[in-house]
Amino acid sequence: MRIYLSRPDITEKEIEAVSDVLRSPNLSLGPKLVEFETAFAEYIGVKRAVAVNSGTSGLFLCMLAMGIGQGDEVITTPFTFIASATSIMMAGATPVFVDIDPATLNIDPAKIESKITPATKAVLPVEVFGSPAGLDKVCEIAQKHNLAVIEDGCESLGSVLNGKKVGTFGRMSVFGFYPNKQITTGEGGMILTDDDDLADMCVSLRNQGRGGNGSWLSHERLGYNFRLSDINCALGIVQLSRIEQFKAKRRKVAKCYQEMLAGDDRLILPAEPAGCDISWFVFVLRLADRFTRPQRDIVLKAMRNRNIQVGNYFPPVHLQPFMVRQFGCKKGDFPVTEAVSERTIALPFYNNLTYDETAVVCRTLEEILDKNVPGV
Repeated sequence: MRIYLSRPDITEKEIEAVSDVLRSPNLSLGPKLVEFETAFAEYIGVKRAVAVNSGTSGLFLCMLAMGIGQGDEVITTPFTFIASATSIMMAGATPVFVDIDPATLNIDPAKIESKITPATKAVLPVEVFGSPAGLDKVCEIAQKHNLAVIEDGCESLGSVLNGKKVGTFGRMSVFGFYPNKQITTGEGGMILTDDDDLADMCVSLRNQGRGGNGSWLSHERLGYNFRLSDINCALGIVQLSRIEQFKAKRRKVAKCYQEMLAGDDRLILPAEPAGCDISWFVFVLRLADRFTRPQRDIVLKAMRNRNIQVGNYFPPVHLQPFMVRQFGCKKGDFPVTEAVSERTIALPFYNNLTYDETAVVCRTLEEILDKNVPGV
């Protein structure tokens, strides 16, 4: 038996919705695009939604729409998927990393102000693994210093902090729909904002810089082909209609892991911080502080050899080879991020992971720790 790291939750309803678009004359820039954007804006509770071909594209267009570019700095976290930082670089700006809170694994609000300079234009917090913990404090600091907040919610669709939905904290926010996310469109992303000017700019930028006059061959600015097809949007509409069901399924899987692994002092399990209603993206635990990266890697290899897919979410962004070359980053720059990253294990996690499969994962993990990891 192979247990996958992630799998999408697709039913005949999604398949039929996609088939209906394929039978229509509107494969792109058609009615399903408008329907998906409208439904998404209503779900989050913002004025405008702009669908794009990926979360990465969405973050990049936010930078451009807000005029962030050469010579500007954007504060973000080194413990994230790399697109959070590269989207800043794609716009010509510089990512400025701030270490994480060891409890929440999100950017540490207490360390932000020391990194603010006259060149700082925005803060890009990430709700890592779906948790919005600390996001309110980040926004308070940004407001104090008149900085924009661009919310990277690509891992957190459906999460809530103190009764407020993720996606409503920043001046702009972005979600992603890769197949391992809470909902999927295959590939895709969504930009959210209450600012019509910013939304209109993103609409133009995603569509080759075309203006609002309706002319296909009139281009008002440098733009990009970041459109999301009606095929993807049809899939997204059905997926979004099931989001509360998905959240409940994922919470059930997370609870199984938490209960089965509770009491094992070799493991640090993810928890739900006070005030957070987490829409679980992945289930990432850590080996206890006494373990080393080589010991963690033994576990990863042994799990994979037992046909259980696992991951090491996330290697530090600042230690990625091209980041080292570009900015001279080095080991020791962000010690909390580095210590956490060396001990993470992402377990299989998706909507329809069964109780029995979860039990196999937990039993196998503990057997490997018992037999293969020295010094436990």
